[in-house]
Amino acid sequence: MSKSTILRTEVLLDGLKFPEGTRWKDGKLWFSDMEDHKVLTVDIDGNVEIILERPNRLSGLGWTPDDKLLVVSMEDRKILCLDEDGIKEVADLSTHATFYLNDMVVDKKGRAYIGNFGFDYFNNATFVPAELILVYPDGSYKIVAEDMAFPNGTVITPDGKTLITGETFAARLTAFDIKEDGTLNNRRVWANLRSLAPDGICLDEEGGIWLAAPGRHRVVRVLEGGKITHIVKLENDAYACMLGGKSNTTLFIATSTHSRDQGRIEYVEVEIPKAGLP
Repeated sequence: MSKSTILRTEVLLDGLKFPEGTRWKDGKLWFSDMEDHKVLTVDIDGNVEIILERPNRLSGLGWTPDDKLLVVSMEDRKILCLDEDGIKEVADLSTHATFYLNDMVVDKKGRAYIGNFGFDYFNNATFVPAELILVYPDGSYKIVAEDMAFPNGTVITPDGKTLITGETFAARLTAFDIKEDGTLNNRRVWANLRSLAPDGICLDEEGGIWLAAPGRHRVVRVLEGGKITHIVKLENDAYACMLGGKSNTTLFIATSTHSRDQGRIEYVEVEIPKAGLP
């Protein structure tokens, strides 16, 4: 069995609390600082801009086809849209989501797929399975997958035909076929991760998935079937990752401590560029 390549990061930005939901767009890394209730950007030179600040936790990010920012508001279980007129509510998912909303991926048609906790993770409640909810651009929505073990980071392949999500408490990546109407079928295990609990994920041009593995102080690159090709070792835990930069080969990693008060954006150069969504 061949060994995995070991990589080390540099720090781009510190002084955060708990960065999550990393995305690369318009020459900047966009992310939510979940515990500081903000959406921010940082460029490769470390210049920071606050995009949005709200009264409660924010998580997943995405964009509509006309370039408006969509934001997951976790605790009130709403999807928000930021445009030139300010912030608007797109959908209230409080009757469908079992618990707090979490990460999100938005496809090229503006359809958003949102996971949720399933249970009160912050207060050590008993595990309850969760749903993956599809929100259409008009604000209508439906449950497209059930009985999921904390659906978390999610990607869509470049052809728009496959959705892959990390089930954190099942230690696996799960794939679905995307039907023409955006609903999902043909659920299957894409990779069994054994002892790794996936959080935020991103996809590269060779079909590898980079995933943040909280509790293990690392990010890994995994192939379909479960082979790990690269490991990024970290001082703190990783909660999200995203490929971007000038050549789409900079791997940005959102890290923090167990106390959620020493957040950083770290980075390392890799060989294979970003692909798909987000």
